Amino acid sequence: MTATLAATRGKAYFRLAKLDIVDYYLGVVVVWTLLAPAARFDGGVLASVGVFLLGEVFVIAAMVALDDLTGYRDGSDITNYSPDDPKRKRYRKPLVAGTLDEGQVLRFAWATAVVGAALWLTAIAIAPHRPLWTVVLIAVTYFFSLQYSWGVKLSYHGFQEFFIAALGWALVLAPYGLASGEFTGFVLAQALLFGLGPLLFGVYSNTNDVDGDRRVGRPTVAALTSPRGNLYFVVAVSAAEFALIFAVPALGGPWWFPLALLPTLVSRVRQLWLGFVRGDIMRARKLGIHIHRITVLSLVVVNLVVIA
Repeated sequence: MTATLAATRGKAYFRLAKLDIVDYYLGVVVVWTLLAPAARFDGGVLASVGVFLLGEVFVIAAMVALDDLTGYRDGSDITNYSPDDPKRKRYRKPLVAGTLDEGQVLRFAWATAVVGAALWLTAIAIAPHRPLWTVVLIAVTYFFSLQYSWGVKLSYHGFQEFFIAALGWALVLAPYGLASGEFTGFVLAQALLFGLGPLLFGVYSNTNDVDGDRRVGRPTVAALTSPRGNLYFVVAVSAAEFALIFAVPALGGPWWFPLALLPTLVSRVRQLWLGFVRGDIMRARKLGIHIHRITVLSLVVVNLVVIA
């Protein structure tokens, strides 16, 4: 009985931390391939990037736990994960499912936040490089990650979409800065593309959750605008990704970069068609997750060819 309870509790914490959603963590793979070949297996580089990644897991676990707690308290998660909505799985929200209580979630959030801070400080201390912009970026990322749905509640003041993308940008630029001490246009372009990936499946989630978000006053673009306005926003973000891909050769990337990202371009058109022509928003969201991973794979291949 005790073992069964422990296993159930462990699964609940696993789901609370969203450890099955690995998409932000893929940034370190992109970073590794952006490094010079001699640096990719340098002990100091591997140690600092590895510790940064571990800290990232804990910081994001704290962020999403606090987000779940806020969403449960204001009622938006109960609405968005109602029992009669087969598209959203209640067990993914331990508070809604009743597998964890508020005290457990809050203690988990602060414990992971402390561990995450300690790990990021360690990564900075052992890193081969510590440029000021990188240290400031890590500090800012940590602070605002915990403020996403807690404290100042950025996502409740109109910053949700920007934060989702900015977190991805930071989680590429920060470990790259620690590993190389440099900042280039090619690296910036890849960081921007990486951050747009989570945003372009997050906006589809927001489209699905519009009723619950409006009810609690969470001002996502989908909640603030009409369906047509939301469509224009998603199209605009998708178009920005297209423009960035075609601009990469001017930022130091190879001339054939857009060809390498062709699977992303084609899949993004299909995502829009699924979500806003067919009306299958959650299928479009799921496709967005796959597109992000395809993009990461494409970036990795490009980097291994170009930086050889």
